[in-house]
Amino acid sequence: MYPLRDARDAFTARYLLAGAAERSLDVQYYIWRDDLSGTLLMKALLDAADRGVRVRLLLDDNNTSGLDAVLAAVDAHPRVEVRLFNPFAIRKFRPLAYLTDFPRLNRRMHNKSFTADNQVTIIGGRNVGDEYFGATEGVLFADLDVIGIGPVVGDVSSDFDRYWASESSYPADRLLPRTGPSRIRAVAAQASTLARQASAVAYMNALRQSPFVREVLAGTLPFEWAKTRMISDPPSKILGRADGEKLLFQQFAEIFGSPAKSFDLVSPYFVPGRHGVDLFEGWAKRGVKVRVLTNSLEATDVAVVHSGYAKRRKALLRAGIALFELRSTPGQKPAGSGRGFGSSGSSLHAKTFAVDQSRIFIGSFNFDPRSAELNTEMGFVIDSPVLARRMASVFDRDVPVNAYSVRLSTTGDLQWTEQRGGQTVRHRAEPGAGFWKRLGVRLLSMLPIDPLL
Repeated sequence: MYPLRDARDAFTARYLLAGAAERSLDVQYYIWRDDLSGTLLMKALLDAADRGVRVRLLLDDNNTSGLDAVLAAVDAHPRVEVRLFNPFAIRKFRPLAYLTDFPRLNRRMHNKSFTADNQVTIIGGRNVGDEYFGATEGVLFADLDVIGIGPVVGDVSSDFDRYWASESSYPADRLLPRTGPSRIRAVAAQASTLARQASAVAYMNALRQSPFVREVLAGTLPFEWAKTRMISDPPSKILGRADGEKLLFQQFAEIFGSPAKSFDLVSPYFVPGRHGVDLFEGWAKRGVKVRVLTNSLEATDVAVVHSGYAKRRKALLRAGIALFELRSTPGQKPAGSGRGFGSSGSSLHAKTFAVDQSRIFIGSFNFDPRSAELNTEMGFVIDSPVLARRMASVFDRDVPVNAYSVRLSTTGDLQWTEQRGGQTVRHRAEPGAGFWKRLGVRLLSMLPIDPLL
């Protein structure tokens, strides 16, 4: 295992794998943006196909709006197959489909994997897009992936096959307009033109200069060797037919058991619900040190989800849970993303937790009802004290510098503290968020919408 904390290293790893593949590329994502990084990576897949590599691209259809022409062209390549998971029958006015088919379309494939030659894989929290790979002037996501080699790659490949052949996976040519070789050449030409633009040249030059690239090319990348298990939801979960099959959330309890000393959780969308609060409270009463890092209201990209967390804060704090909320400061580099690329702020997107500083989970699972009950998810359980202790050190060293510490005042009110210029600054209201935004979240928290979050 090799963790990919740096956003640009995460892109480089995928780009190099696409360039090194000799036989196959199996690629599965929830989001694929039609932006700089998405276009460059799509061109890398086409280049691999031109070399004779079999490319299979499986995308959840929820975020492919505007990509139909590109995906149809890519699918027309004789060595590329594109499938859309849980697709929309209505292509142009997708919101209309929710009116007649909401229970199905509300469930999505959230899995993320990139596997080359059944030998090397990348799984984790990142989708494909500039905000995930440090290639934008806007907000960057602080995220986490891991490169894996060894027997677990075969498990990822088998899981990909399971999703590829599932009832919810549809060949693109059944849904998208037909196209020909000229359109393939046009897509490749557009990608080449984009790659010559100043922003693309600067981005690629920055990638080439990274220590990560030098280590990969020299064969000196410091892998952590550890027993690793892949876990995932069955694709039948999308259709509500997973009865009798173990969901990923249920597998956590079997694999990790109950923490004895510590539980460190990082989740951008943290909606514990009453059951989660009771679970954490029970651990804390037994002396388990529970720490949670999630997004602050100013940093989150989905404020409605924040409402499901906000109403549980006081109960969690009373139970002895340590809560931290990532700040989003103009010009701030995302925690753990290494060198910034002109970011105007940061938002947490990593999904990971460590138990007793001995085992760690890295994957796509958010600690919320949507990941537990609606979407499909996947990830690695890694028996590595080294990686688990590294996460603990992040909470000890980096989190207090980059996040608000949420506490209860002597009067029982919420209080946010931050370290700024060597001084401790306290806030009595959610920092960085205006009155109307705070009011909106408070009103949403009164609605019975947690199962949808």
